[in-house]
Amino acid sequence: MRPVRATARLPPKRLQMLDGIEVLNVTDEAIEFAARLIRAGAIPKQAATDALHVALACVNGIHYLLTWNCKHIANAERFEAIEAVCIESGYRPPIISTPEELTGEH
Repeated sequence: MRPVRATARLPPKRLQMLDGIEVLNVTDEAIEFAARLIRAGAIPKQAATDALHVALACVNGIHYLLTWNCKHIANAERFEAIEAVCIESGYRPPIISTPEELTGEH
């Protein structure tokens, strides 16, 4: 599983929101946890990059995971499974939401 740096393809508004945000390093621990999320069925295999996003948040103790990805990450139907795998693995699950949900802007 190889991370993709997609920031160059993001719309300017999204890039602006990332200004000053620390970039997390992909570690073996995060890769292993992403694979665990996939094996457990919390995130589908074809969404390995999404699993890595969740794993990076968990292994780094990130409290909030903001995403516009409502298919595999900010998805109420997946949250229970993601949360269960996090807890079973000894991680505190992040609060997952879209930026608009967090700020109340819709």
